[in-house]
Amino acid sequence: MPGEKKDKHFLKKPIYAGGPTAMKAFISQHLHYPAEALAHQIEGSVYIKYSIGQHGKVSEAKVISGLGYGCDDEALRLVRMLQFEVPKNRGMKVLFHKNIQIHFRLPKKPALPPTPAPSSVEYSYTEKPKQGEQNKGYSYTIEL
Repeated sequence: MPGEKKDKHFLKKPIYAGGPTAMKAFISQHLHYPAEALAHQIEGSVYIKYSIGQHGKVSEAKVISGLGYGCDDEALRLVRMLQFEVPKNRGMKVLFHKNIQIHFRLPKKPALPPTPAPSSVEYSYTEKPKQGEQNKGYSYTIEL
């Protein structure tokens, strides 16, 4: 009769519902680029260290490396919104510490709409008259 395999890990880590892909989608969906950072054309990453309590909520968060211009506050706001699933850890209350990078990239400028073609084009050509001659000028109108 084969024996059951024991779990290799003494403590089970918290998991974001849906995995890392879902966490990235949540952050990109709720990220509001700060107006001050947009005005100064600021781009980069904010590094945050945060703690996850026994109920899966972020209890503490602090900026390790920031950008300023409102980006640090926005990153902290996002991290505090995260909710994790924490499995039972043999009846112990465990506080987990994690790091995260939140990237701030300037939004791409929308492509300009094509300019409509003009309905008509006027072209005029005037030759400088020589002494004693009349002015010979040409004028054209092309309609499209």
